[in-house]
Amino acid sequence: MNLRRQTTLALTFAAALVASGAAHAAGDLTLKPTELKTLTVGLGDAGYGVSEKTYNLETGKAYSLELKSTGKKECAWQAPGFFQSIFLRKVEVEEVEIKAIALTEIEFEQDGEAELFFVPIKPGTYAWYCKGMEERGMKGEFIVK
Repeated sequence: MNLRRQTTLALTFAAALVASGAAHAAGDLTLKPTELKTLTVGLGDAGYGVSEKTYNLETGKAYSLELKSTGKKECAWQAPGFFQSIFLRKVEVEEVEIKAIALTEIEFEQDGEAELFFVPIKPGTYAWYCKGMEERGMKGEFIVK
């Protein structure tokens, strides 16, 4: 089969998938975001515990994630691969809404909280961690399907 014929067949198949709805994400962005379980860092006597290790998400679905710190340990919370694979809607800290197109980290120097509003746009498994404290258990992952 020649290249032109293969390309035509591939485009026809892709168009059929789109028309059938098979190529669309499962989420409905007109709905209120799905609230994930709060992620608290700094738990336990030593302050290296976390409340959640794994979050299972779907592309095209809106989520909110509340991050809390007990203040027992400083935490520079990072998720670089995840941050590159989401549409960030906003971050809320107390009564302030921060609208940005990207994040690199959320740093907790003492107790506090922040809430992320986002939509995953790329499937994969993405690590999150408190920078420099991964070996002490302050880490987890986002699994996006």
